[in-house]
Amino acid sequence: IAGSDRWDEAWEGVYILMPLPNDEHQDLVGDLTAILKTSVQWAGLGLVRPGVNISDRLDEWAKNYRCPDVVVFLKTTQAENHDTFWYGGPDFAVEVVSPHDHSREKLKFYASVGTRELLLIDREPWSLELFRLSDGELKPAGSSTVESAAELRSEVVPLSFALTTADKRSQIEIRHHDGQQSWTL
Repeated sequence: IAGSDRWDEAWEGVYILMPLPNDEHQDLVGDLTAILKTSVQWAGLGLVRPGVNISDRLDEWAKNYRCPDVVVFLKTTQAENHDTFWYGGPDFAVEVVSPHDHSREKLKFYASVGTRELLLIDREPWSLELFRLSDGELKPAGSSTVESAAELRSEVVPLSFALTTADKRSQIEIRHHDGQQSWTL
């Protein structure tokens, strides 16, 4: 009721206590939500939400759910909104890795609910990994590191992501597929 458990999850009936995200994590989630709202939701392509409950079941959904940091549900999504949770996976999801969290362990679940793409942002060391659903699995579609700043082009949202170097910390370059908009986080 106090909201102290809002980042926790249930995995097959086991309650998982997630660490509270630090300020940088929350800043990235806020910025990514704003960029995706601009590029997807306000463009009329679908819905963008920060942190929703995703479940693989309608009955007793709270026994098995995950909470991605940011989600996109396109107008053509197969997922169903049930107010407190979504049944089925988002079309695009973002997980920002924090120390001691379980982001990588969620890939199998996200694949099982039909998440089409997942962007994993790791900050220790900095890297971006794009996973794409193929043959029922979320498989690597590319990575971007400081050493190899490859551009990761989404097939689901109209954006590309790349990691670049900067003075204080690595930065994420995001470019709209229209070639006219870009952001640096």
